[in-house]
Amino acid sequence: MSEIAQQRKSRRSGGRQAKLATRAAPLDESIRPIRGGMDGGTYRPLSDNDISLIHDAALRMLEEIGLSEAPPSGIAAMAAAGAILGDDGRLRFPRALVLDMLSKAARNITLFGQHPRHDLQPGGKRVYYGTGGAAVHIVDVKNRDYRESQLQDLYDAARIVDQLDNIHYFQRPVVARDMEDGRDLDINTVYACVSGTTKHIGTSFINPNNVADALKLLHAISGGEEKWRTRPFVSNSVCFVVPPFKFATEACEVMEACIHGGLPILLLSAGQAGATAPPALAGAVTQATAECLAGIVYVNSIKSGHPAIFGTWPFVSDLRTGSMSGGSGEQALLSAACAQMAHYYDLPGASAAGMADSKLPDIQSGYEKGISTVMAGLAGLNLIYECAGMHASLLGFCLESLIIDNDMLGQSLRCVRGIEVNETTLSVEAVRQVCLEGPGHYLGHEQTLNLMQTEYAYPAFADRSSPKQWDEWGKPDLVENATVEKMRILNTVFPDHIDRSTDDVIRSMLNIKLPQEAMSRS
Repeated sequence: MSEIAQQRKSRRSGGRQAKLATRAAPLDESIRPIRGGMDGGTYRPLSDNDISLIHDAALRMLEEIGLSEAPPSGIAAMAAAGAILGDDGRLRFPRALVLDMLSKAARNITLFGQHPRHDLQPGGKRVYYGTGGAAVHIVDVKNRDYRESQLQDLYDAARIVDQLDNIHYFQRPVVARDMEDGRDLDINTVYACVSGTTKHIGTSFINPNNVADALKLLHAISGGEEKWRTRPFVSNSVCFVVPPFKFATEACEVMEACIHGGLPILLLSAGQAGATAPPALAGAVTQATAECLAGIVYVNSIKSGHPAIFGTWPFVSDLRTGSMSGGSGEQALLSAACAQMAHYYDLPGASAAGMADSKLPDIQSGYEKGISTVMAGLAGLNLIYECAGMHASLLGFCLESLIIDNDMLGQSLRCVRGIEVNETTLSVEAVRQVCLEGPGHYLGHEQTLNLMQTEYAYPAFADRSSPKQWDEWGKPDLVENATVEKMRILNTVFPDHIDRSTDDVIRSMLNIKLPQEAMSRS
C-alpha cells in the first residue's frame, strides 16, 4: 500500500473512531434512550379471563390443599391471622384471609442501593434487569471448560456489574465453593457483594443464626441500625417453599429473621414444570401463584406491610430427559405470564429470564437469552433475575457474558421502551423537507441529528461493521473483546465506597476471607 493510501486509510479510520467515541460517550440520564424502570406491559400471553381463572384456581388450592411443614413460629403467626391447621399438619388458607393479606401487602416499595442513583422502584410495569442464581461453576472461555466458583469470582462479578448500565441490581450469581463453613459462606457472600458494587444486592442465607452476623456488617456500613433500616440496600432471596406446597422449614426461619432485621424479602417459588410443578404451563403458573400468595400471608402475618416481592418463578423441564431448560420458549412464556399475575395483584413482581442452556457465550446462548429477556421485559416484569452471565441452566456463570449480556439487555430495554407516536415523530414535515426541498435522503437532516442519541441505543461491544471494515480491524471477536474489557475492569476498578476504617471494624467482628490486598491496586 502506498504512503498516501495509508494516510487516507488512517484518516478515515481515525475519523470513524472519533465518531464512534463521541457516540459511545455517556449521555445525561435525562436524554438516555434506555434506562432501568421504563414501563413494559405491551406483551400479554394471558387474557383477562385467563388471569381470573388462574387467580380462582390458586385460591382453591390454598383453601383445599394448603401447605405443610411450616416452622412452629410460622404456624403460630399464620394461624393467628386466620389460617387453619388441619389434623394432617397442613395449613389451609381461607379465601377471605388471602384477600385480606393482599390488601395489607406493601406495594410502593424501594429497593435501595448503597448509592441513591441505584435505587429501584419495582411496581406497576416498570422493568429492571439483574443477575441471580447460585451457579457452582465459572465458565473458562479460553479453555472452553468449567471450574468451581470461588469468593474472588463473586467479588469480581460485583465489580464488573457495577460498571454496566443495563444491569440494574446484583443478586448473588455464584456460590463461593471455597467457603467450607456455612457461616463463613453466608457472611462472606454478603461482604463480597456489598464491597464490589453500590447497586442493590440480593443474597440468601443457609442458617437463620447467620442473619444476625450479616446485620452487624450491614449496620457498620450504614452507620448504625437506624440508618440501615431507613435504607436497607440488601434483600433476602428466599426459597420459602419446596414445591409442590410444602414450606421449606429452615428457609422460613431465615425469612423470619430477615423480616425482623429489616431486609426486604423476595418470596421465591421455583417449581419445575413436569417435575415439581404441573407440566401444563397454566398449572405451573397457578401453583407458583398460590405458593407466593401463601408467602404474602406469611410475611404480613409477621409484619404487616413489610416489603415483599411476588417471586413466581416456575422453571421448565425438558421432558425427554427431566433436566432443566432455562433457555426454552416455554420458560420465556412462563416468566411473561408471571408478570401479568403480579400486575393483577398490584404487587412488585419478579421472575427469571436469560438462563441459557448453552454452556458458553455462543449463538445458542444469544438466541436463548434474547428471546426470554425481551419477552419478560415487554410483559412488564418488574425484576428480571438471572438474565446476565448465566449458562448451563444456572450451573455455570461467565464473567465475559456479563459484558456481552449488558449489550443484549440494552437492546431488550429498547424493545421495552417501544415506539413513541406523536406529531413530531410522525415526521410529515421532515418528509416534506427531504422530498421537496432537500437531497432526497435523511443523512444530515436536523431530525436525524437530534434523534440519533435519544431514539437509538447503541451496543458497546456488538460488531456492526461492514465485512470490509471487520477485515480491516483485524476480524474482532466478541468474546475476545469481552475478555479484554473484563481484564481492564478487574485490573483497574477497585471500589472504595466502604472506607478502610469501616472495613477494619467489620474484619475485627467477622471472619472475612477476602484479603484486603485483593481489593486494591497492588
